[in-house]
Amino acid sequence: MPVVTADVVERSQTSGTSGETLEDYTLRFAPRTYRRWTPAVVGASALGGIAYMADFSIGAGIGLTHGTGNALLAIGFAALVIFVTGFPLAYYAARYNIDLDLITRGSGFGYYGSVLTSVIFASFTFIFFALEGSIMAQGLRYALNLPLWLGYLLSTLVIIPLVIYGMRVLAKLQSWTNPLWLLLMVAPLLFLVVTQPESVRRWLAYDGGGNGLSTAAVMLGAGVCLSLMGQIGEQIDYLRFMPPRTAANKRAWWTSVVLAGPGWVVFGALKQAIGVFMAVYVLDAVGAAAAVEPIEQFTGVFKQFMPPWLVVPLALVLVVLSQVKINVTNAYSGSLAWTNSFTRVTRRYPGRLVFVCVNLAFALVLMEADMFSFLNKILSFYSNCAMAWVVTVAADIAINKYVLKLSPKQPEFRRGMLYAVNPVGVVSFLASSLLSIGVYFGLFGAAVQPYSPLVAVGIPIVVTPLMAVLTRGRFYLRRTDDGIAEPLLDADGNPSGTTYGCVVCGEPYERPDMAASARGGEICSLCLSTDRSGAHVLPAT
Repeated sequence: MPVVTADVVERSQTSGTSGETLEDYTLRFAPRTYRRWTPAVVGASALGGIAYMADFSIGAGIGLTHGTGNALLAIGFAALVIFVTGFPLAYYAARYNIDLDLITRGSGFGYYGSVLTSVIFASFTFIFFALEGSIMAQGLRYALNLPLWLGYLLSTLVIIPLVIYGMRVLAKLQSWTNPLWLLLMVAPLLFLVVTQPESVRRWLAYDGGGNGLSTAAVMLGAGVCLSLMGQIGEQIDYLRFMPPRTAANKRAWWTSVVLAGPGWVVFGALKQAIGVFMAVYVLDAVGAAAAVEPIEQFTGVFKQFMPPWLVVPLALVLVVLSQVKINVTNAYSGSLAWTNSFTRVTRRYPGRLVFVCVNLAFALVLMEADMFSFLNKILSFYSNCAMAWVVTVAADIAINKYVLKLSPKQPEFRRGMLYAVNPVGVVSFLASSLLSIGVYFGLFGAAVQPYSPLVAVGIPIVVTPLMAVLTRGRFYLRRTDDGIAEPLLDADGNPSGTTYGCVVCGEPYERPDMAASARGGEICSLCLSTDRSGAHVLPAT
């Protein structure tokens, strides 16, 4: 008979665990019984989430400020950093079927230490939700003369019914809309390049009124692009549902993981470069302020080969479709991050849907505050924190786990198995983010101010392994044994599919989500997280 303690009764009664398909295994390992999609479907769904229009605005802003040459170098540098740091994270998510917060816990931050990074990731989602919502509102104003405040509200409300049902609906939405989105975006640009080759020469020659190539300009532009480093967290929220890797699907599995994981940035960089191209193309017609707005960019291109009556409707469809595709992902991923943080701190589980609304409320406030007008400043500041976090986790996986072997290679996320705080990741993250922010605000002089991205990336690469060596890896695992004899992984190295019944909620969960209870039997990770008295937590060893 399940042993139900008073401190978890409320959680069991109000949210339960039988609704995990609706909750999308918010705080858990994603079981193989739920992961029925093929690698191609998961990969296409993840890539569908990068259909956002912000890349066009980001590229346009960098290009108009620093010139095309500096912008392209900045975009390329940022893409390289994002790809290299994103690869180990994407692999761990797909291989072990856990999200970035769960990866972060066991990769240098500890059970409570990663709460800080969860809040940073949640901030990423509502900042970019607000950005995409602003772009949609601009499109509604342009096409329908709708007031911006009402456009902001509509762009928020339309997402709620789409994001409620998690991965099941998101996979269908992304797969069905990808072909139309690609057609609307790619076909007009190809036509323009073929029929007006001089537009390409004008784009490459544009210098933004500067003095040619400049390292400082490249780094300033890269700082804006690197704010997108947190996007790997949203890609992982899809990749965690990859099926087990087998000999039969190995090629498709790796292709999807690379393309939809770190490979997202290749598509993102192309969109940023296209944003520079379109901004230069429409600059004379609409002016610099409007040239960074995607609705102005695409209507300027569409006018070259479409009848006038079709230009605005198609441009609006493209903008709205893009906004919906990315903002369902922003709302979904943000709800996961907020729920993770709240549940660990309060040991209460209100459910993911509560935080869908919380995340959208933050985004709506930013939109109504006209964040689009100071976009690059927000992104440049935020990127320092995003880079510090992602590079720290990537360094722990790549260096501490595989080179130094001081960090456990198999990821761990369960309460009781981890120390509350691991100084390896926390110290590296704080040193990197605080110093890079100081450089960004000019505390170390104007000469080094543009180079804050290098500080944010460089410090974790050095400090993360240094801290692991200094602490000798002692603060990763509070316990090395979870009290269950069966291994976590099967013979193929995939998470085991064997199920155990939870002594608290009575529901069956697969082996990686379970641990022995101090009161006997096995307990699932969520019930363990919400055990307010700690009666089920195994003692340290």
